[in-house]
Parts: sequence; structure tokens; C-alpha cells
Amino acid sequence: MITHNKWSVLIGAVVAQLCVGTIYTWSLYNNPLMEKHGFTEPEVVLTFSIATFMFAFATIFSGKLQDRIGPRIVATIGGILYGGGLILSSFVSNITLLYFFYGVISGIGVGFVYVCPITTCVKWFPHKKGMITGISVGAFGLGSFIFKFIIQGLLDTVGVSNTMMIIGLIYLTLIIIASQFLVVPELSKTKTGSLDHTKNELTVKQMIHTKTFYFVWLLFFFGCTSGLLVIGLAKDIGMKEAGLELHTAANAVALIALFNAGGRLIWGSLSDRIGRLTVVLFMFIITSICMLLLSVVSLNLYLFFLLVAGIAFCFGGFLAVFPIITGELFGSRNLGSNYGVMYQAYGIAALAGPFINLYVNNLKTTFIVASMVALLGALITLILSSKVEFPSTSRAS
Repeated sequence: MITHNKWSVLIGAVVAQLCVGTIYTWSLYNNPLMEKHGFTEPEVVLTFSIATFMFAFATIFSGKLQDRIGPRIVATIGGILYGGGLILSSFVSNITLLYFFYGVISGIGVGFVYVCPITTCVKWFPHKKGMITGISVGAFGLGSFIFKFIIQGLLDTVGVSNTMMIIGLIYLTLIIIASQFLVVPELSKTKTGSLDHTKNELTVKQMIHTKTFYFVWLLFFFGCTSGLLVIGLAKDIGMKEAGLELHTAANAVALIALFNAGGRLIWGSLSDRIGRLTVVLFMFIITSICMLLLSVVSLNLYLFFLLVAGIAFCFGGFLAVFPIITGELFGSRNLGSNYGVMYQAYGIAALAGPFINLYVNNLKTTFIVASMVALLGALITLILSSKVEFPSTSRAS
């Protein structure tokens, strides 16, 4: 029988997040799949888009489900879906089946796992929610960096189909084991006991009928837009705007992974000390400045990496802080359900950046628009900070 304490829960959360965070390693499979099966680049890239969309969309249901039956069971199901989808993908030579097995099944699996560690950890560490959430979502950001080398090594030695099979089995096994540690503390199961002393315990229906929800949702959407835009276009930005060679520009992907993960931990921890919205305000200002500089200055190698790192650092912070904001404003009892709805801001932001770039058809103009979006986020943050009050536990004593 497994003995649970807050540290075993945290370890389980980190392992699970490291595994599902590898959804961002999909680009490693692009060329091998094209060479083996004759897929076109747009066809293969669409697989990742489908998976990302299903990931965000699935959090609506996984959050609600884990509030009802517990995070252990939901995360276990997610591990089976994510690993199983990859295993099934290793057998296909048809792009439609790849869309279904990886895009839909594995994407849903990520969504089922992702919410559980976050909502579970904040209940075990009520006075260090920023730091703990930062660790949890930071592991998600770091997963792609760690597994990148394992996946690339396997691709070079055993081929793409065998790599998918082996990696799928690894994810399935590790997530199932890690999920067994994801349980909520006994006090949080009672009707009146709340570890974070939140006054309001709102259901999803009650939450979406508040004005505060729409302010917070917009902030989350604005916060994710620039980060997701840069993540998706980092290599192109380096080559087109900074004149870098392909190999050098591609290093931005690894840089983004590291600063994304670091931002989640550092901004999350800092929010415990100086307040959630203060941190959000700083992140919007830094993001706005970095996006503006991308558009108006002549980029070189070092400036390119500096600005991309700054955007990724703040992007990670938004993903660390907003689960906590959701819990502190709308309650921890239904945090899984509520954050699942809030997280749709991330999914829509993933589409917003590329849509802006497609519409204006100019990277520098796109950066200016993204900078203005971040500046608008800063203004809304100032408005919201005058209208809402966070529990005293949102600051470290």
C-alpha cells in the first residue's frame, strides 16, 4: 500500500508532468514520418495542432471528472491514452489514423493528466501555492527538453515507428506509476474543510456568472498569446529577422524550453511573496517591451536569444500563476472544473497568434500587435487589482 504525504504527491506530479510535457517534442517526428510514409510537411504539422487543441479542450472534462472521482484515476486514464496513442501511432502509415491516434487520443491523454498534478499540489501546499504550482507546471515545460535527447537518440538508431512504440511504453508506465501518488489530503475532502481558507467556493456555473471570471480569462488569454506565437515561430524569427543559420536558430527551441520552465518556478514563487496580480503586471510589461523590441530593432544573435528568452520566461510565469488565481478567487473545492474552463484561454491563444500573423502577413507587424495585446493585459491587470482581494495566503509571511 502506498503511503501518501505532500512530498510523494509532489514527486508523482513532477514525473507525470515531465512525461506529458513531451507533447512539445512532436517536431522531432516530422521529417522521419515524412521520409518513411511520404506525408507532406503541412500534413504532419497538423497532427501537432490537433493534439494541442484536444489537450486544451479535454481539460474542461478532465478537471470536472477529477473533482468527482479523484486525480489518481483521471491521471491514470490520461497516461493510458497518451502512451497508448503513441503506441498505436507506431503502426500506422495513413495520415488520418495518425491524426486520430496521436492528435485525438494522445491529445486527450495530455489534457487528462495535465490538470491533476496542478490542482492536487495546491491542496497539499496551501501556503506555498505559487512555488509548488511553479514546480508542477515547470516540469511540464522541462519535459520536452529532457526527453528530446532520448527521442532523438532512438530516432537515429531504431527508426520512427520503433521510437514511438518504445517512448509510448515509457510514458504509459511512468504516468501510471506517478498517478498512484496523486491523492487529495483528507481535510480537503470534507464539506467545510478548505486548506486555503478561500471564502468563495463556486461551481463552474456560478464562476462564469461573475464579472471577475471574464477579466481573469482575458488576462490569461492575453498572457499566452505572445508566448505561444514565439514558441511556434522561434526558428523562423531567428532566420528571417536575425539572419541566423538554421542550426543556430533551432537552438532557440531548447532555450525557450529552459526559460519557460524556469519562469514557471521563479514567477510562481515570487507571487507568494509580492502578490499574484503584481507578478502578472510585471510579466505583461516585460512581454510588451520584448515584443516591441523584436519589431523595431535590428536583431543579432545575442539580442534575438535575449528577447525570446524574456518572452518564454514570462509565458511560463502566466501558466504558473493563473491556476492559483483561479483557486483563490473561485475556491479550491472545484478547482479542477473551474481551471479546466479557464484553461480554454490557452487553447484559443494558440490559434490567435498564428491567425494574427496570417492576417497581417508580416512578422514585425505581428510583433507590434502582440506588444499592444500585452500592454492591454497590463492595463486590465491594474483595473482588476483595484476590484478584487486575494486571501492572505497569497503572500508568504
